[in-house]
Amino acid sequence: MTTTKTFPLEGVKVLDLSRMIAAPWAAQILGDLGADVIKVERPLVGDDIRTYGPPFVMDAEGKQDDSPYHLAVNRNKKSVTVDLGSTQGQEIIRGLSATSDIFIENYKVGDLARYGLDYESIRKINPGIIYCSVTGFGQTGPYAPRPGLDSLFQAMSGLMSITGDPNVPPQKVGITISDLTAGMYAAIGILGALRHREMNGGGGQQIDIALLDCQLAALSHRAQTYLVSGEIPKRQGSSTPGNQPAGLYPCQDGEIILSAGSDLQFGKLADALGLGDMKTDAHFATRRARVEHQVELTRRMTGALLTQPRSYWIAHFETNGGMCAPINNVGEAFNDPHVRARGMVVPTPHSKAGSVDLIANPIRYSKSPIGPFATPPRLGEHTDAVLSEQLGYSAADIKRVREAGAV
Repeated sequence: MTTTKTFPLEGVKVLDLSRMIAAPWAAQILGDLGADVIKVERPLVGDDIRTYGPPFVMDAEGKQDDSPYHLAVNRNKKSVTVDLGSTQGQEIIRGLSATSDIFIENYKVGDLARYGLDYESIRKINPGIIYCSVTGFGQTGPYAPRPGLDSLFQAMSGLMSITGDPNVPPQKVGITISDLTAGMYAAIGILGALRHREMNGGGGQQIDIALLDCQLAALSHRAQTYLVSGEIPKRQGSSTPGNQPAGLYPCQDGEIILSAGSDLQFGKLADALGLGDMKTDAHFATRRARVEHQVELTRRMTGALLTQPRSYWIAHFETNGGMCAPINNVGEAFNDPHVRARGMVVPTPHSKAGSVDLIANPIRYSKSPIGPFATPPRLGEHTDAVLSEQLGYSAADIKRVREAGAV
């Protein structure tokens, strides 16, 4: 198989004016694929996500450095500090926009128009620019001016109403899932716009990404069930609606999660548990019957599973082709031999800490490379180089804008 040393997005320039998680996550995905990403931050302060902790990476002197949040969404970028409120700072952004392919921002609706950095202003400078705006509620609609964050969108989308055990209050998902979902949709939208531009004579466009929209879309089959039937989905705990057996089951020394929804899978499971009679029992012989008689099904399975420890059943089901897994904590997940073999942890040089482990990008191309990774840049690390190399600023020019507080 022929491989290439060229990254998939090599030569694509991204101007990243975003903060926090959702939009920076999108820009990081593009950076992982080889795009040249310039992250624009506030002078002296930077992106607030830099200080989200504890914990923090500890440098060689034992002092706090990068936050895990910052490490998670800002690798493979350059950092430039610019004061968007200054005339000179605005000119810098316009200059960088003129040669960029992609502009990513997550300011409140209308904020960048005050600085002449909104889509309509930028496209006059660069008609081919792909301008991606990521906000909580989108560019239109009655809620467009509102600020928002992940927990609000988990609540408003209905995600919390279907998360957790049915006997406890609604719960959040354990990560900022609305941000990450929106970031991935943004990256996909940008790649689609790049292809559109390639096929349609060079025209750019604005992409409107709303976290609420994205979280609603990510409800997928649970939302589609409502749209088809009018039935409100409810919390199912670890069970899978319409599929039994599927969920969390106790063993002698802990719990496992397993699924054997098809009749063939259930037959193998019943044999493995010593419950072969259930295969021909009208209460359990079909998926629909098992869903209707879930309580009795669970009772009988639990009685069998409690006779052995987790390790026994995991090995036993694996031999018989069953789908079963332990309930890992995050540490156990990253120490799993399969996860290690897949290279999901990447030791990466860090300018202050020596080295830190980063989470790998999960995309695996057969020909194109991804990486090597670079840890997030120091605040303003690339300001002088970018001004010089991309805008042609002389040393005197850089001194002038620095003294003016524009960078």
